[in-house]
Amino acid sequence: MGVSHISNRSDQPSPRWSRRGVLGVLGVVPAAVLSGCGGSADAKGTGATASVKSAATKKPVVTVTPADGTEKAAFTSPVEVTVTDGTLASVEVGGNDGSTLKGTFNDARTTWTSTRNPYSGTKYTVTAKARGADAETATFTTKPPGETFVGYFTPEAGSTSGVGMPVSINFTHAVSDKAAVEKAITVTAEPAVEVVGHWFSDTRLDFRPETYWAAGTTITLGLRLKDVEGTDGVYGVQSKDVTFHIGREQISTVDLATKEMVVKRDGSTYATYPVSGGDAEHTTWSGIMVVSERFKETRMESSTVGLGDEYDISDVPHAQRLTTSGTFIHGNYWAATSVFGSRNTSHGCVGLHDAKGANDSSAPGYRFYKSSMLGDVVIVKNSGEETVDPANGLNGWNLSWAKWKAGSAL
Repeated sequence: MGVSHISNRSDQPSPRWSRRGVLGVLGVVPAAVLSGCGGSADAKGTGATASVKSAATKKPVVTVTPADGTEKAAFTSPVEVTVTDGTLASVEVGGNDGSTLKGTFNDARTTWTSTRNPYSGTKYTVTAKARGADAETATFTTKPPGETFVGYFTPEAGSTSGVGMPVSINFTHAVSDKAAVEKAITVTAEPAVEVVGHWFSDTRLDFRPETYWAAGTTITLGLRLKDVEGTDGVYGVQSKDVTFHIGREQISTVDLATKEMVVKRDGSTYATYPVSGGDAEHTTWSGIMVVSERFKETRMESSTVGLGDEYDISDVPHAQRLTTSGTFIHGNYWAATSVFGSRNTSHGCVGLHDAKGANDSSAPGYRFYKSSMLGDVVIVKNSGEETVDPANGLNGWNLSWAKWKAGSAL
């Protein structure tokens, strides 16, 4: 009882040995932990060392997005590979179509991201290796694109055209995201020249330089439309390069005041022909036009161009189309020879004297046709008619360079 009474009196001073004992304990414990000496302190040190070793021996964990085994993965986002408790040594991604996905690492090499999205409808294999670990693989398959569109291009691959031939692309579905589609298409020239696109409609995009192509130019059209969303839920399918060439320069100028056409080849006069253009009621379009189709013989019906039953000629010789609406420069065997060079008598076309059957090599119609090619330029002046709509045929040269560039979505 006496001991209990003494220990509970707060007014009694503590023994000096007790104060020294507490300080001694507080001073010794930290020293023991830091030095690793003593029984209990040694146990704590051993536990810390074991924890560090455990952290150092954790295996790297690699994660692939889309996840391994995904059957209908999205193709609108890049592929990503990440690692925890390690760094990435290498990542390879290959599709069953033979394509590969390149990518980049972050600074810490804990994340790899593909530089483009995977293609639709493609099975991919991802092989990833973390440093100090074995390579791991994952596979996924992207879903098909659903509704699609393609672009039909002019001129044909590998062809040779005249200096006025634009690169014209007609899409099978209206395009609402014109910038995305135009960005996915490149047109380059050798020798190099600036080439710009111009949208004539939601389904037509043409490319041209400021002035006619130089003779001998090689042009490459690059289509990277695959999986580009042209409009909501509608994706492109093409990924290809197309090359075509420009031949010699031929520019023909039709003056319907003098009823004469002067053909210049590479800057020099090549030939001069008497012609007949549209009469006062059926004037010929004026302006710069480009040969877009060629026929040794073809049928021409007035009903197809809104002129009722005024004519139906089954074998028009040496016809070359200048507008979508029906303007041609062609041979004419049914009019008197005296008409050419003296009177404009046609329903809007430009005619040259020719022979029935299209086989008279001495006829002007035959000679002009043989000297021409797709993409040649035909300029009509003094016709009494307005300038042709630039979208009516391959006739974008009638737009100034400023107006042409204004029609680009980029």
